[in-house]
Amino acid sequence: MAKSSNKPLESSREFAPAISPETRELQISALAYDLVEQRIRDGTATSQETTYFLKLSSPSEKMRKEKMAKEIELLEAKTDAIKAAQHLDEVYMEAINAMRLYQGIGGEDDEEDL
Repeated sequence: MAKSSNKPLESSREFAPAISPETRELQISALAYDLVEQRIRDGTATSQETTYFLKLSSPSEKMRKEKMAKEIELLEAKTDAIKAAQHLDEVYMEAINAMRLYQGIGGEDDEEDL
C-alpha cells in the first residue's frame, strides 16, 4: 500500500452554506465520498471502506434498491387508491342527497314547513 501523507485532502468542491440539516448532511456525505475516493486512489483506504463501495456496486445491491423503489411505488398506488375510494364515497353521498332533495325527501325547506 502507498504511504499516507499527513496533509489534508484539498477538496475541489466549494459548497454554499447549508440552508437545512438535510442539505448539510448531503454536503458532508459528498465530502466523505471524496475523501474515501482519494484514499482508494492513494491505496490507503481501509478494508471497510473498500468493502462498502464493492457492496454498493454489487448486482444484489442494485436489485435491493430496485425492489425498494417498486415497494415505494406500490405504497403510493395504494395510497392513491384509498384517496380515490374516499372521494368516490363523497361523490355517492352527494348524489344520494341530491336525489333526496329532488324527490322532496330531505333538505332545509322541509324543516321550515313543519
